[in-house]
Amino acid sequence: MSYPTPRELLARYGLRPKKSWGQNFLLDERVYATLVESVAVGPGETVVEIGAGLGTLTARLCGTGAKVVAIERDRDMAMVLRAELPAVELLEENALELDLARLAERAGAPVAVIGNLPYQIASPIVLRALAQHASMKRLVVMLQREVAERVVARADTEAYGALSILCQIFAKADIIRMVPATAFHPPPRVESAIVRLVPEVAGPDVLPDVDRFRRVVDAAFRMRRKMLRNALSGLVDAAAFARAGIDPARRGETLTVAEFARLARS
Repeated sequence: MSYPTPRELLARYGLRPKKSWGQNFLLDERVYATLVESVAVGPGETVVEIGAGLGTLTARLCGTGAKVVAIERDRDMAMVLRAELPAVELLEENALELDLARLAERAGAPVAVIGNLPYQIASPIVLRALAQHASMKRLVVMLQREVAERVVARADTEAYGALSILCQIFAKADIIRMVPATAFHPPPRVESAIVRLVPEVAGPDVLPDVDRFRRVVDAAFRMRRKMLRNALSGLVDAAAFARAGIDPARRGETLTVAEFARLARS
């Protein structure tokens, strides 16, 4: 791959990584290869890159033959992208407001989404993308390791919580690779992980009311050690627990994703 390295690009344009933006630029070629392989795109497909930064992953995505749409809000990074990758479609938008339905409609099919996300806003970006799961074929993201472990956690484990459930109700989630801090410039203070989420559409028979589901899940984990009858007081009554076949003396962290869906439906 002949595209310049992050250090070369920063020097070329007189830039420094912005700590306040969570800018840690990937250096490791093996990790780049894993990202590109995991998003699995080719000619005729569209891939949306969230937080394209200096364009190092963008250039490698272009090598697949797919159409690349780069999302980047930092004006300095956008300047680099325009100069180095003029053929790439660049959208200077906030990823927290990303409209995947619009991009999928333009592409004529669901799009793939990938990103090395700023860790301080990674969870809301992932949840916003999954809320638009019908417009997305897969999501591959670099996350802080602890967040990645929460995304894929199973019921009755320490990492399991609201984020686990709100991701897994819409997608199958797997950690593809752990990534050490030394793979980045500058190195972050945490380890990272690549997570792949493949949407599994929750139809109306599974999840008729997404907002209600979110309210039940959030309330169940607001006071993690409370029994469900107390945590969900005013939201779920005794009859609903009975219809769902769930003991109200259980705690939220013991319920599977399917049980939460059943409780929200009831």
